[in-house]
Amino acid sequence: MPTPTKGPRLGGGPAHERLILANLATSLFEHDRITTTEAKAKRLRPLAERMITFAKRGDLHARRRVLTVIRDKGVVHRLFVEIAPDMAERQGGYTRITKVGARKGDNAPMAVIELVREPVAKRATVKEAEAATRRAAKDAEPTPAAAKVEPAEETAPVSTDAAEAEAPVEDAPATKAAEAATDEK
Repeated sequence: MPTPTKGPRLGGGPAHERLILANLATSLFEHDRITTTEAKAKRLRPLAERMITFAKRGDLHARRRVLTVIRDKGVVHRLFVEIAPDMAERQGGYTRITKVGARKGDNAPMAVIELVREPVAKRATVKEAEAATRRAAKDAEPTPAAAKVEPAEETAPVSTDAAEAEAPVEDAPATKAAEAATDEK
């Protein structure tokens, strides 16, 4: 019984392992999410993503390649008609593995593997980013009328008398009266 080249061994032999993974993939595409052991989920992910890539191609040869693994024609039809169009914008990462608690009976680490059906958050391309930067710079440029008003506000005369600058507006006449009283003496 040969040992697989990568990952933990599932089942008794290579043929049994292929059958286990095919059944897991069939269940995943049928239900969109399944709960299994972490080892099986990690071994299933590359197979499931390859099947989705074939489904995105959508031609007859790709359908026949998927049918060699997934024997249920109804599930293959669902994969090509429903799942693949949802994944059309996605470049990869079609599945998500989330670890959950250990199984009660044998304390095996469990995981949920599910299809990522949410739409892809569109990333801005370089051209779109440059256009947005140009628009922002254009909006930030002051108009000629605004350019004349802004320097006038900045060059307003500043009082050199510290008492006048710090005194509140209401106290200003009282301060001047106090200064006049001290000047008379």
